[in-house]
Amino acid sequence: MLEVNDIQTYYGNIKALKGVSVTISEGEIITLIGANGAGKSTTLMSICGIVPPRSGDVTFMGEAITGMKPNEIVQRGIIQVPEGRRIFPFLTVKENLDMGAFLRNDTEEMKKDLEYVYEMFPILAERRNQPGGTLSGGEQQMLAISRALMAKPRLLLLDEPSLGLAPIIVQRIFEVIRKINTESKVTVFLVEQNANLALKIAHRGYVMETGRIILHDTSANLMQNEEMKKAYLGI
Repeated sequence: MLEVNDIQTYYGNIKALKGVSVTISEGEIITLIGANGAGKSTTLMSICGIVPPRSGDVTFMGEAITGMKPNEIVQRGIIQVPEGRRIFPFLTVKENLDMGAFLRNDTEEMKKDLEYVYEMFPILAERRNQPGGTLSGGEQQMLAISRALMAKPRLLLLDEPSLGLAPIIVQRIFEVIRKINTESKVTVFLVEQNANLALKIAHRGYVMETGRIILHDTSANLMQNEEMKKAYLGI
């Protein structure tokens, strides 16, 4: 579904990604694990065209998307939930969800999807007329994920969805990620510092250090890897 081949991405003269390659098949949950500053978010932004790679290429559903504008990539079904949520704080919950569906015109399907996200996150239905900025951090993360779902993603990119949230909310968010994958058949690329939780729901994982992929395996194997246990799993 997605093929990232040897991409190198820069911020000015600083090389953030040093030849990163990732493959994702349809229906998978893939996680990218690494410390702060490893290049995880840059990888997502390179896929989305926000920080285009200087070399290498990205292919989605057999089509080269390297060099495309971010809105063109969104139209193809790659939707990102950014780190820090970045909802529209002065728009209501419902207006935030409408913004997610901005490029769609299938009105009846949009109504069904709206009911689906309200069913998944009943608190959003209760607060549909409330400004997004008045929600708690966990509720804003629910809104950010729901806004992305309203865009009808084929591939959902999630950047640190657990960041700054209480453990009980984090558990709920990860349950929803699994549900989105199994019920809605959405492929998920999950960037996450909480390696334990990420590997429990992912099929495969990549480990990144200083702009390079240093390890790739099934989640089950990564959870048994001694280096992983020491560095990321706290074992």
